[in-house]
Amino acid sequence: MIQTIGMLEFNSIAKGIETCDVMLKAAEVSLIRTSTVCPGKYIIIIYGDTGSVKASILAGELNGGNCVVDKMIIQNVHPQLIPALSGTAQVQRGDAIGAMEFYSITSAIKAADVAAKAAQISLVGITMGYAVGGKGIVTLTGDVGAVRAAVAAGIEEPSKNCISVPPLYRNTLPNFSILFCNISFIDKGPGKAGPFCVQKLKTFYSGRFLF
Repeated sequence: MIQTIGMLEFNSIAKGIETCDVMLKAAEVSLIRTSTVCPGKYIIIIYGDTGSVKASILAGELNGGNCVVDKMIIQNVHPQLIPALSGTAQVQRGDAIGAMEFYSITSAIKAADVAAKAAQISLVGITMGYAVGGKGIVTLTGDVGAVRAAVAAGIEEPSKNCISVPPLYRNTLPNFSILFCNISFIDKGPGKAGPFCVQKLKTFYSGRFLF
């Protein structure tokens, strides 16, 4: 069972790649994701038990030096967080959708964990830096009341980094894939769209959904 995740962000891609190797050798941790992000940065996200994650992050900080620009450790993460980060979430289409947009990727990940713990919602995905100017965007779905509660909780802790919270919409679209791609949605029954694959937010602009 995953207990803790950790992340380091670098302003040097080459240093990030080197540090990733150091971190994996320093402790018994596993990679969730490692990739380049805008603008020209590099992120490493790991998981494992709390002690191992802390040891790996410390080794990464020491090796990365001045190239480390941000870090994060979250203990007792919500089970939905890992699939949302890795793009493997199985999501049921809800009555409403919500999104939170942040200046930093770490703030977005923290907000997603808080939101999932605050209400009965499904995390659709977390867009991390790539093709969005280095920002972090959290998307989620569920009942209207649950989505409102989750978004309110999610923006409370990292509010200084929150750019905007788009309006909440009832999900009346005949094809939910207008909004997302690369996430597997599960059919909820008659009258709902069937299973289809969706990926990242497509119609998102200036912190608002475009219908």
